[in-house]
Amino acid sequence: MKYAVLIDGGFLKRKLGSPREPMTLSHVEAFLGRLRAHPVLAFAQLHRIYWYDAHPLEGTAQRPLNGGRVDFGATALARESQKLFQGLCALPYVSVRRGELVLRGWRIRHGKLPAHATSVTLEAADIEPNIQQKGVDMRIGLDIASLTMKRQVDAIVLVTGDSDFVPAMKFARREGAQLFLVTLGHGIDRR
Repeated sequence: MKYAVLIDGGFLKRKLGSPREPMTLSHVEAFLGRLRAHPVLAFAQLHRIYWYDAHPLEGTAQRPLNGGRVDFGATALARESQKLFQGLCALPYVSVRRGELVLRGWRIRHGKLPAHATSVTLEAADIEPNIQQKGVDMRIGLDIASLTMKRQVDAIVLVTGDSDFVPAMKFARREGAQLFLVTLGHGIDRR
C-alpha cells in the first residue's frame, strides 16, 4: 500500500502548541514519527507528506486605540513560524503548500463582551487583529482529488479538525482510496 499524509498545518499548530509555547519542528518530527509507526502504516510505502499552511502575515497596520503601528513580520510568532517553514522544507518527503494570511480589520478579544452588560469599556489590549487564512482548504481538496484520480496512492491520511473536507474525502473513497482521518481528539461533523 502506498499512502500520502495531508496535514492542515494551522490545525496541528493549535493541537501541538500554544500561544506561549508555539509548535516547533521537533514537535512535527515527533508527530510524524508516531504517525508513520502506526500499525496500519508501519509497513506501507510513503509517497509524500503535504503540509498546508500560510506564511506569517507581513506588513504593518495602524492600531485602533492608542495609535501606533504594528509590524506583523517582526513579531516573535512570525519569526518562529518562518523558522518552522524553513525546517519543513528541508525534511525528506515533505512538500509545503502555501496559502496566505489576510488582515480583515480588528476585533474585540474573546470574553471581553459580557453577555448581559448594557455598556462596556474597552482598552487597547482588548482589540486584536482579525487575521484570516485563505487558500489552504482549497489546496487540500484539490490534492485529495488529484492523488485519488491519478492513482498515485492507495490511502490518504488527513490530519485536520475541519469538516469542510468531508466531501473531498467521500469522493476519494468512491474512487477506491482508503481514508484515515486523524483529528487528535477534535470532534468533527462527518455528514
